[in-house]
Amino acid sequence: MYHGILNHNFIKKFITTNNGDGVAYRWTHGATDYHLGDGLLVYSLVQFFQSKTCVCLGSGGGFIPRIMSQARQDLYSDGTFGGKSNKYEFGDIGTTIVVDDCNGFNGEVDWNDEDSFLREMFHPMFIKKTTETAYYNYFIKRDIKIDYLHIDADHTFDGVKKDFELYSKIMNKDGIITIHDTDKEYIDNFVEEYGHEGDDLTGPGEFIKTIDKRSFEVFNFFNHGKHKDKPSSTGLTIVRKK
Repeated sequence: MYHGILNHNFIKKFITTNNGDGVAYRWTHGATDYHLGDGLLVYSLVQFFQSKTCVCLGSGGGFIPRIMSQARQDLYSDGTFGGKSNKYEFGDIGTTIVVDDCNGFNGEVDWNDEDSFLREMFHPMFIKKTTETAYYNYFIKRDIKIDYLHIDADHTFDGVKKDFELYSKIMNKDGIITIHDTDKEYIDNFVEEYGHEGDDLTGPGEFIKTIDKRSFEVFNFFNHGKHKDKPSSTGLTIVRKK
């Protein structure tokens, strides 16, 4: 019998599906029922850097927030994080904070309700505000520093630029930033659904070209077209201040 390093049954039950239905927008991460796609990179980053304060700007179907939360919980379960496990507030195992205005601009959120699968199973802190409002009125006022930031909100160039410029100021030393949807080749070959033609998805890919390489390390993870008959990620870029 085949035994892999990943628990596929757990992945399908809790990470890639909601009660058996595929998590919305998981395909943008190249994920399927049993395959985490670029979500495995996110999990590995939280684990490797032992990130306690994880922030997700934008949420889609909540794929990334649940991986952040599971990675933190696993760090507690294996003894890396000590103390008490408090799934609702800041504590010894940290927290996952999701910022999403839920305005439907870049996709509908299906977990706004408190009894949604994501919020019942993973308990992220949820700020229903724009990323700019949350930055000034939540993070700055509470003097919160971030270990791992995922940017996936406003996909216009100016929107991504603003999120990066604001939140990169409050990263902890060696903090990690990931930016989603950065693979220009994927976007250029993307087939829009009827009624969504003209949606601006080019911002992330254009923005990463402008990041100051003298100040930041930039690593692109693109796998579009590697296997034409398999899902691929829309691109994940990892950024770390030098």
